[in-house]
Amino acid sequence: MIRFGFTRRARKPAPREIIAVKELLADKSIVLVGLMGCGKSAIGKRLAAALDLPFVDADDEIEKAAGKSISEIFEDHGEAEFREGERKVIARLLTNGPQILATGGGAFMDTETRARVAENGISVWLKADLPVLLRRVARRDNRPLLKNGNPAEVMEKLMRERYPTYSEASIVAESRDVPHEQIVTEIIEKLYDLSPDEK
Repeated sequence: MIRFGFTRRARKPAPREIIAVKELLADKSIVLVGLMGCGKSAIGKRLAAALDLPFVDADDEIEKAAGKSISEIFEDHGEAEFREGERKVIARLLTNGPQILATGGGAFMDTETRARVAENGISVWLKADLPVLLRRVARRDNRPLLKNGNPAEVMEKLMRERYPTYSEASIVAESRDVPHEQIVTEIIEKLYDLSPDEK
């Protein structure tokens, strides 16, 4: 295949789409969910910039609250205690909307957290295929759930366990190897489609 050294630029969201999405949100958050490596932080930051909203990473806030890294919390206290802290931090963050809130891969699996997200946010599942996820998680070594075992097997297991629950999100966006701006525009289009006014 011949490559000519350029790619088609992603369409920018139209001003009317941005206005409608912000009106749809009111004081709610856009909550990004999905497996590690799906792009919640990278895409979330660009989505926040496009909508002129703050970006908040729940894992960063958990680390600040605990005074430890996520890996250290897992090692020192176990996953159950981490999940309890995660639940409390996300509940607090959801009162700060409107914002773009990126959550950890397991957060949306918690029944209480899902209910709070449904009440105070619009959830967006960044769905990615296994090869994409594996390429991305290989770049970092701070994933507690990948410390033991074969990463591909661990990720396949997580996909089986979590994808049915992630599918409960308000909208689904395909996270893939295209410019992040393209995925941002697709998310805004899907959010715009939820808006009752601008049709």
